Amino acid sequence: MVKIYLDVCALCRPYDDQSYMRIKLETIAVQLIFSAIDQNMYDLVYSSVHVKEISAISDQIERFELYHLLQETGKFINVDKVRARKRAEKLVSRGLGVADAAHLVFAEAVGADFITCDDKLCKKCRALDLAIWTGNPVAFCDKEGLR
Repeated sequence: MVKIYLDVCALCRPYDDQSYMRIKLETIAVQLIFSAIDQNMYDLVYSSVHVKEISAISDQIERFELYHLLQETGKFINVDKVRARKRAEKLVSRGLGVADAAHLVFAEAVGADFITCDDKLCKKCRALDLAIWTGNPVAFCDKEGLR
């Protein structure tokens, strides 16, 4: 089964201002992805990076709902910390932020498609030597034929 790894900005998309068309489209795509997860079409995976980033969300309800969503729907993954740190350091040296690099390392470790709403991160990912698919929620739905 295909594993997918949504970063925190993708998970938070439904909580963003829906008056912007792009945000609304990405929200619908995230909802389609979760519907497909519920139908056992994909395995959602998450990591300690999610837990750390979500803990910093100031809105208590959003924070609780995201924790609950991951615990109920996703599978927590662990990786070899030494290997992950080396890979993350390499990605950081190539221009990624620490959290973005860590998310990518976890996704790579389990061979998961990496989904983000961050255009700059998507662009950087295309320039890297990654062994996984990366893109935004709409592109993922298009690639997978989710409607």
